[in-house]
Amino acid sequence: MTAIQNPSTVTGGYKVTVDPRDLKGIQAAQFETQNERGCTLATSGGPLTLSFFAPGVVRLTLGDTEYPDYGLLVQKAQPVEVDVQKTDDAVTLTCGADTVSVRFEPFHLEISRNGQTRLESSRELHMGGGPRVPLLVREEKNGQEWSGLSLELRPGEPIYGLGEKFGRLNKRGERVVSWNEDAYGVNGEYAYKNVPFAWSPHGWGMLAHTPTRVVHGVGYSDWSHRSYCLLSQEKKLDLFFFLGDTPAELLTRYAELTGSAPEVPRWSLGIWMSRAFYRTADEAMSVARELRERRLPCDVFTLDGRAWLEVDTRCTLDFDERYPDPAAWIAELKTMHYKLCVWEYPLISVRNALYPELSEKGYFLTDKSGKSYVYHWDPAPFGQLLTPLPESGLIDFTNPEAYAWYQANHQKLWDVGVDVMKTDFAEQVPEDAYASNGDSGIRHHNVYALLFNKAVYEATRDHAPSSESGQGGLVWGRAGWIGSQRYALGWGGDPQTDWGGLAASLRGGLSWGLSGTPYHSHDIGGFYGPVPTPELYIRWSQLGMLDSHSRFHGTTPREPWFFGEEAERIVRNWMNLRYRLLPYLEQLCSDAVHQHTPVARAMVYACPDEPQSWAFEEQYLLGDALLVAPVLQPGGQVRVYLPRGRWQLLFTGEWFEGGHVYDLLAPLEWIPVFGREGAQVLLGPVGQHTGEITAGSVTQILRFDGSSTSGLSLLNE
Repeated sequence: MTAIQNPSTVTGGYKVTVDPRDLKGIQAAQFETQNERGCTLATSGGPLTLSFFAPGVVRLTLGDTEYPDYGLLVQKAQPVEVDVQKTDDAVTLTCGADTVSVRFEPFHLEISRNGQTRLESSRELHMGGGPRVPLLVREEKNGQEWSGLSLELRPGEPIYGLGEKFGRLNKRGERVVSWNEDAYGVNGEYAYKNVPFAWSPHGWGMLAHTPTRVVHGVGYSDWSHRSYCLLSQEKKLDLFFFLGDTPAELLTRYAELTGSAPEVPRWSLGIWMSRAFYRTADEAMSVARELRERRLPCDVFTLDGRAWLEVDTRCTLDFDERYPDPAAWIAELKTMHYKLCVWEYPLISVRNALYPELSEKGYFLTDKSGKSYVYHWDPAPFGQLLTPLPESGLIDFTNPEAYAWYQANHQKLWDVGVDVMKTDFAEQVPEDAYASNGDSGIRHHNVYALLFNKAVYEATRDHAPSSESGQGGLVWGRAGWIGSQRYALGWGGDPQTDWGGLAASLRGGLSWGLSGTPYHSHDIGGFYGPVPTPELYIRWSQLGMLDSHSRFHGTTPREPWFFGEEAERIVRNWMNLRYRLLPYLEQLCSDAVHQHTPVARAMVYACPDEPQSWAFEEQYLLGDALLVAPVLQPGGQVRVYLPRGRWQLLFTGEWFEGGHVYDLLAPLEWIPVFGREGAQVLLGPVGQHTGEITAGSVTQILRFDGSSTSGLSLLNE
């Protein structure tokens, strides 16, 4: 049976309203018990447990409600030695250099390292006495469960993380909602990839261990400009606090807790080419041939959703009538040495022939009565741009049989030669839909993306042709949550084709890197809007070649020859440079796996001891050796801060003293990329695909030794 639902009739993502000042805070605590890790206190909101989970990691839980476990954490509690000291009015836990102190009444929490306070409960007071914002809270309000706390922020203290957000990297002053949305672009706070993990360069981080909505008032002036007010929409509050002396230490502790990024196949570092969409099989093949004829390097060719699927009946992964013999078509594509990526989403149309059977088996999310939930798409955001989408059921990945069926259904694609999947959407679970584990969409909405990508990643790892190299799985995913870094990788969805869309795509990738995920890509050229000008296309391509992964994509052609001879020449040179950088990029990816470092590093991460650099949020370090300052406006003007030391501009050979701001004018042929004195970058040969280039092949070493003053000829055909 099927229940027709319209998600627009229920409270959705960002429509929820809550103000911490309307909630009643916990005023006092009493000592109850202690154990080898910490202690439990009694409060009016239930048991409050404080413990050391691992060295440098403190866990706080309020309440004892049990929920389904989605495997967000991979680390088990680590051996620690904790000393518990109790007095009549306080308790102190000490583990090495770290201390957790709680004053019982009025309640106050403080976490210190080496005697220095790293974070503590908010100290805000009403004029008449008492806290202005709740220090600790667990309450039902207007039919919604909320738990949370408020922390004191230092004057001017910046806060980073919280997912792939497209605005400022420093979230201080913002109200941020951790709730996955189909953002329809990169122009607002809505985001496809969220994670309730935030950190401060003053040596602390915080993760809300939950799949549900989390609201962060990060010095949000409507509530409090001096406090970080966090509210989680469930009965139990489960927080991890990380202590570290650098951003790298904080992100390492997060990665140890929630999982490391995996190795990625070498071919994935090559260029991906896509369009939304190639209308026929012949059109797609002709583009693939022309890329090779024009000697434009490319490793992965993509068929987007409407390029290979019948929209009205998708998505059971069946090539439509435009591909009468998919295996033969793919075999021809592979004679040109491409990997093939095809699109999918985790919804199945009610008009698909398999829908009744899958519904009967209970493979879809349901309404409260147990009937299959049918998702209705809101057509308004798509306008005339995209084909209206059919009413669909949402695969229930908590049902083991549905999970296994969904994975196995990919086998027919592996059998004909598909290598990797573009896992799109996954932000659609309504709050009144239910999973087989009993969770409603309030808890299941965000984690749905993790389960979807996990299922497809595992299927790719175990069976796809490209997995034979032993380098594991891969997905090209849009949505994400806690732990998504384990199922690489993601791209920033749907930027507008203008300079603002370019800049927001850059910030989104850097923000995702500051949130614990080292790999990222975006739609080079922008996704929707007017056809990009040649200048914009060139500048976007230059930036796109200097990320962990690179894909051209948009609603109009993104192949270089559509933008004129000059654009094609310049972009080809940058594509060639991308392939020459493979030895360096491979090392950065290895560092991402083993050292948890983002490939593209925002200045606050790269230069934690130079606070003056943190405000430069639209430049970054690619690894330790190269600083990239993209051109983000017409005309080529760039303002760049160079960290302390000396830096060489790659394309002129000119040397610059660090610790200063420079205004540069970049010609169309290049964007400012600087090499750090004393560093070196390994370069390999140019190739049309990674299969032409022997792994580990090095043909040149760029040494920034301070002696060379001539320009480096890296952009010649």
